[in-house]
Amino acid sequence: MPHRFVIADVFTESAFGGNQLAVLPDGRGLSERAMQSLAREFNFSETTFVLPPETPGTDFRLRIFTPASELPFAGHPTVGTASVLARLGLVPLRDGAGRVVFGEGVGPVSVDLRVDDARAFSRLSLEAEVEEPAERPTLHQAAAALSLPQEAVSEAWFATVGNPFGFVRVVDREAVDRAQVDRAAWSQHFAGAFSSAIFFFSGDVAVGGRLYARMFAPGFGIEEDAATGSAAATLAGSLANRLPEPDGVFAWTIDQGVKMGRPSLIEASAEKRGGRTVRVVAGGSTVLVAEGTITVPDGV
Repeated sequence: MPHRFVIADVFTESAFGGNQLAVLPDGRGLSERAMQSLAREFNFSETTFVLPPETPGTDFRLRIFTPASELPFAGHPTVGTASVLARLGLVPLRDGAGRVVFGEGVGPVSVDLRVDDARAFSRLSLEAEVEEPAERPTLHQAAAALSLPQEAVSEAWFATVGNPFGFVRVVDREAVDRAQVDRAAWSQHFAGAFSSAIFFFSGDVAVGGRLYARMFAPGFGIEEDAATGSAAATLAGSLANRLPEPDGVFAWTIDQGVKMGRPSLIEASAEKRGGRTVRVVAGGSTVLVAEGTITVPDGV
């Protein structure tokens, strides 16, 4: 049977920018195998399938697939799907504002919406602490995986709030743009580590600062991601944990996707209470660019 899909560009206010996303607003009747096949067919970094809720307090179940596997949670699919459903009239709005709660693999994820004729803006919020394992990539390992000299890397660590990432801070924007995946070094140092995805960045890490980032995730079939909301939210939580202030909300702005010609803008923040991060947030605009139907062959 045919299934409706919508293609959206996420974390951008302009069509053909941001991170591409395919959304199937009614995924009922699709097997997990069919969902994975459709994700490979669209071949975007993620494809989402919206299903009836399974958990009290949620509005929909959301399943997220890369071309290679299913994810328990991801930022740009969550933000983008919320805006798509709002544009389709599937999320109730009052004076252009609303909220939707998705049941995902990490639990309930709430998304606040602001929609008008000009844009659809969504901001996900996840109640979670940031986990940072004692295991860390060395500066040499991080530099080698990114094809950079070791002196271009100032820090590297792992962290997660649902999706684990390797974070690498490099010295400047030029180094971010110059980086390339060294497959042999990546396989040796990251493929079997706490995270195989590398989110690397430069810029001002002070509260309110602006960061410039890229993300490689060859283990998920994603050579480069144009906007990674879950990584942005995790990074905000990780940076907030380092601050001396025990309480407050701390925000950063992240530019991503510029090098690959799909500029994205992510607003990321974290809330601390009692000296620890308890909530992470990532938000941005979404533009709908296409829609149609796709038929899954029998037996898939």
